[in-house]
Amino acid sequence: MLDRLELIKKRYDELTKMISDPDIMQDMDKYKKLLKERSDLEGIALKYEEYKKVVDDINAANELLEETDDIDYKNMLKSEIEQLESDKERLESELKLLLLPKDPNDEKNVIVEIRAGAGGEEAALFAADLYRMYVMYAESKGWKIDVMNSNETDIGGYKEISFMVVGKGAYSRLKYESGVHRVQRVPTTEAGGRIHTSTATVAVLPEAEEVEVEINPNDIRIDVFRSSGHGGQSVNTTDSAVRITHLPTGMVVTCQDEKSQLKNKEKALKVLRARLYEMARREKEEQLASERRSMVGTGDRSERIRTYNFPQGRVTDHRINLTLYRLQSVLDGDLDEIIDALIAEDQKRMVAAEEDAKKTNRS
Repeated sequence: MLDRLELIKKRYDELTKMISDPDIMQDMDKYKKLLKERSDLEGIALKYEEYKKVVDDINAANELLEETDDIDYKNMLKSEIEQLESDKERLESELKLLLLPKDPNDEKNVIVEIRAGAGGEEAALFAADLYRMYVMYAESKGWKIDVMNSNETDIGGYKEISFMVVGKGAYSRLKYESGVHRVQRVPTTEAGGRIHTSTATVAVLPEAEEVEVEINPNDIRIDVFRSSGHGGQSVNTTDSAVRITHLPTGMVVTCQDEKSQLKNKEKALKVLRARLYEMARREKEEQLASERRSMVGTGDRSERIRTYNFPQGRVTDHRINLTLYRLQSVLDGDLDEIIDALIAEDQKRMVAAEEDAKKTNRS
């Protein structure tokens, strides 16, 4: 690990000198590329500098400990060394995390698709609750929401809704939300007061650029129709809604929230591109048997990941056995405690996988 850290620090120092070179600054594309590389290495390089200083301080304190005969001074040095050793251990753990492979999608915008599952109208209302939760979470992060398509029910639920979250690091946080979400509560439509269980599925897809996923125009069929509202009534007098069918896979994407046919087409293509990118990514992971397919990972839309229990006011994430008794605050977008715990568990698994791989290589 230390050899790798030395190489990173050396490269960081080289980049620091390079971006100060007036000749390089003349080439803006090259300058931006070097600036980004330096930014990517900065956290590791600075943490390693901190680590090296602690190691130097430990060595210096140990030398003084051997040279002095003063009991009080020895005790003071021992206490200082104990604290420094603790700092060293902490920094080693932090460096291991910083050296873990980065998910190339982490900084991307995301497309979130929520669909009502089992439970009829109550499932649609739960889908609306999840949409509200993610909107409030996005607002707390300073991210923007752009609705791509929605199919609303007469009493305010959603049979399905898809939307883009625009903001730095959106995928790194929201990717853990993919899967089946379950709610246990007395539905507003239930006269007998019985608790029902309903579900909604969430799919979180990283936005794919055109250069990442090329869609052959001959592979898609585009149909246009009039947008519809509650109960199917027409809400537009022009054929602005767009349905794109990807013929090789059978994927169908519909967008009708914009009044412009062109804008709906652009949004539909974004969703289709993201779905195709996600499909290719998952196929690659399966081929490589990647550790990112762990229970924490990015989740599978068929996997039950979380339960929202209204009678007990609790939320349980089944992947890490985390239960919080503050249901309403979670539904109001306070998701950080859950997501931070999922990230920590994911990182723990990745570190363990790397350690196992090292042991295997040694043997």
